[in-house]
Amino acid sequence: MKQIISTDEAARDGDIDKLWKEYKTTGSPDLKNEITMHYLWLINSIVRRMMPKYGKFNEYDDLINCGVLGLMDAVEKFDLGHGVKFEAYSALRIKGEILDYMRSQDWAPPSMRKKISAISKLYEQAENDKSIYDIDGFVAERMEMSGEQVQKVLAHSHMFNVMSFEDSIASVQAVNSTPIDDESLPERQLMKKELKQALVETIDTLGEKERLVVTLYYYEGLLLKEIADIMGVTESRVSQIHSKVLMKLKVKLGSR
Repeated sequence: MKQIISTDEAARDGDIDKLWKEYKTTGSPDLKNEITMHYLWLINSIVRRMMPKYGKFNEYDDLINCGVLGLMDAVEKFDLGHGVKFEAYSALRIKGEILDYMRSQDWAPPSMRKKISAISKLYEQAENDKSIYDIDGFVAERMEMSGEQVQKVLAHSHMFNVMSFEDSIASVQAVNSTPIDDESLPERQLMKKELKQALVETIDTLGEKERLVVTLYYYEGLLLKEIADIMGVTESRVSQIHSKVLMKLKVKLGSR
């Protein structure tokens, strides 16, 4: 699996359409690998947005590997005749593979949730105390943990909330437990309208920093590290704010 991850592009943009046609005609494994290599950047982009990379965590590499499986599956199943961009189609498959892996893991057992709660409260306390300059160090000391341990807990919190929020979205999208594949159906249009309204209403209730994180992350497409630089806080703090937003959105969607 590691061998597939490479910085080299196996196909130029001008050749990708030709590769697709040849692959769908011949089913050549070599062509499939070339196309997969061409779109590897999608995996890194999706994983980096789904999970902040604090320190060196094996989970990050695991998610990359899951993303490769999702991408390869997308290449195999993609239909050129549907008029859908492969980037959009494969992003769903990649994300789905990652979420399936996440669900198979015990990302937030009771002991972890207790730590997450305690750490979140300490971050809020430290942020409101202007005399504390090293917030991460303050939290680690109070928790009697190393800085890397604290960051790992926050990473688990982020992943748990992402997974929980995605599950809530999936629940809202289920209409009488029957999948709706045709976007033109009135049921699908109404469902999307309801979902959008729920998100708008929740965003309106967010605090200034929370709205800023939502804007920069979802509308501007920035990574948590880039948002942290703009806000003048640590990446872990941005991750915490983002996790809190996801929890609020989940509650709002659950009430719907």
